[in-house]
Amino acid sequence: MSIPKSRRLDFTEIPVIDLASLVEGKDDSATVAAIAEACRDIGFIYIKNHGIPQVLIEDVLTAAREFFTRPMDEKKEIIVNDRIRGYLPLRYSSYEGEANEAVSNQEGFWIGEDRPINPDNRLDGPNLWPENSEALKAATETYYTAVSGLSQVLQRAFALALDQPAEFFQELFQRQSSLLKINHYPPQDNPQTVADIGVVPHTDELGFTILWQDENGGLEIESKSGEWVEAPPIPGTFVINIGDLMQIWSNGEFSSTPHRVINRSGADRYSIPFFASPRWDVPVKPLIGDSGSTRNGEKYEQYQLRYWRQIFPIAGVS
Repeated sequence: MSIPKSRRLDFTEIPVIDLASLVEGKDDSATVAAIAEACRDIGFIYIKNHGIPQVLIEDVLTAAREFFTRPMDEKKEIIVNDRIRGYLPLRYSSYEGEANEAVSNQEGFWIGEDRPINPDNRLDGPNLWPENSEALKAATETYYTAVSGLSQVLQRAFALALDQPAEFFQELFQRQSSLLKINHYPPQDNPQTVADIGVVPHTDELGFTILWQDENGGLEIESKSGEWVEAPPIPGTFVINIGDLMQIWSNGEFSSTPHRVINRSGADRYSIPFFASPRWDVPVKPLIGDSGSTRNGEKYEQYQLRYWRQIFPIAGVS
C-alpha cells in the first residue's frame, strides 16, 4: 500500500520568525519569546531575514549539481569515511539489522571543520575533495563560515529563550564539531514503504539543524498527534529544527521532533543542512534545571560516534 500523501502544513503550525533584530545583535524579547514557544511546542521554526546572502546558496547548488552528475566511480573515490566527510552514495543503507533498517533515496556530500587527525578527538579530520573541485571547495567552505555565524545567533537566542545567560550555549560550541551536507534526492512518485523513501523517519541527534530546501519540497514533520504534515519551502527562509542533544541539555524544555523526506515533486530535490554540533568534550546530560537524571554525562564524541555507527554503517565507524 502506498504511503498516504501528507496534508499541506498550515504556516501557523510552524511559525515564520523574523530574525533581523537578533542578527543585528539586539536581544529582542518578542522574538526570543516566539522562538521559545515554537521550540517547546513544535521543535521546528522557519526563520527569515537571517543574513545569509542568496548568492552563497546558489554557488553551493551550482557546484553540487556538477558534482552529483559525475560518474559514480569518480564520486566513490571519496566515499564517506569514519569522520563523516566525503560522498554518501545514493540508496545507502542505515540502521542495518535494526527495526528501523532502511534504504535512503538520496546521495550526499559532507564537510566539516578541516583539521588534522586527532587521536584525542575522533570527530576531527580533514575534508575529502574530488578531483577538479575548486568551485565546490570554495562554495561550501564560504557557506560553512557564513552559516556558522547564523548558528551563533541561534545559540544566543536559544539560551535567552531558556532563561540562561546569553553566552550559555556559545561556550559549548567553541571549536565546534558541526557538519555541512549537500543532499540530492531523485524524484520518487509512489513509495510503498517508509523503509524506502528519501530519508527514514528520524530525529537529529545533535544540537540543532539549519536547513535550506529548494522549491520542490518533500520535508514532512510528525505532529504531536502522530500525523505527518508537510513543511513546504518558503522563499527566503531556513527551517530550524531542535535536535536530541538540545532536548537533553534543556531537560526536555525544547522538543526534538521526528521528520522524514519524500520527494514527490517529479524533479530532483536539493537541500543543504548544517548540523550544529558542539565541542567534542561537552557533556551529554541535562544542563538546565534539576532533572534528577542518572545520565553520566558521556562526552559528545562518544555520543556522536554511537549514532554514526547506527546511521552510517557504510562509513565503518569503529
